[in-house]
Amino acid sequence: MDKIDRMRAFVLVAKNASFTVAAQRMGRSARLVSKYVADLENALGVQLLNRTTRSVALTEAGATYLALCEPLLDGFDELEERVRNEQASLRGVIHISAPTGFGTIRLAPSLARFAAKHPNVELDLKFSDRRVSIVEEGIDLAIRIGPMRDSSLKMRQLGRMPLVVCASPAYLERVGRPDHPRALATHECILDGNMTEPTVWRFDIDGQEEAVQVNGRFRMSAPAGSARIAAAGAAIARCPAYTVADALQSGKLVELFAEHRVTPYVVAALFPQNRHMTTRVRALIDHLAADPSLCTDGTDLST
Repeated sequence: MDKIDRMRAFVLVAKNASFTVAAQRMGRSARLVSKYVADLENALGVQLLNRTTRSVALTEAGATYLALCEPLLDGFDELEERVRNEQASLRGVIHISAPTGFGTIRLAPSLARFAAKHPNVELDLKFSDRRVSIVEEGIDLAIRIGPMRDSSLKMRQLGRMPLVVCASPAYLERVGRPDHPRALATHECILDGNMTEPTVWRFDIDGQEEAVQVNGRFRMSAPAGSARIAAAGAAIARCPAYTVADALQSGKLVELFAEHRVTPYVVAALFPQNRHMTTRVRALIDHLAADPSLCTDGTDLST
């Protein structure tokens, strides 16, 4: 029996917590996958999984083995790709995580173009506004916008994304237009629940970055939602430019304090540093870095 098959079976069972799902992914029967894992445990002389009639969970030894064998499998896949000269014809699955709004509006069209070039690549997309754990959730590539806090991950910059403060004409007519960023303290502002300091907005004032205290009844974790609330005339929003570009162009929203914009956020591709990067993931990162439409301001940091 192929040891690689045993390892693949174990990894799929561990990551999906299911022998049935693992069997479907491998195109084998659940009984055979169970035998693969049992044979692997017998060969190692340790129990890798705790099994009950309702659940499957890693043992401590299983967690250690999973962390060590995943890079080996990735390396084996990479070896096969290179031997078969699949640089021009990539194949395999890429698990991708991205913020919902950016993933839908900007990333999805770019991924569609990548998929058209590489018909044998499968893209497993997980769009969410929560900050997922890349290693624990088996993500190959995560797209993030803003400060990069996780030093355990490798990063490649893809572009820059300005933050835009905006309000609807109806709101400004009803409440009045703030004449300075500090005047936001008296306005209804939408707070970003993803930020470590939701009530602090930063501006470039006289060449210095200044923190302005804001408040409001709305707290959102999705920038697209903030943009819609602002367009409805309920409050002032601060959003990544991609979420408000169309509304600004149509006049549904008006930008405030454009001359006081701070340094744009970084748009970056993050990936585990202890996991071997396959050719297909590297090719996708290169594609995204070279795509000027991915970021609103068209900045290309691929060089």
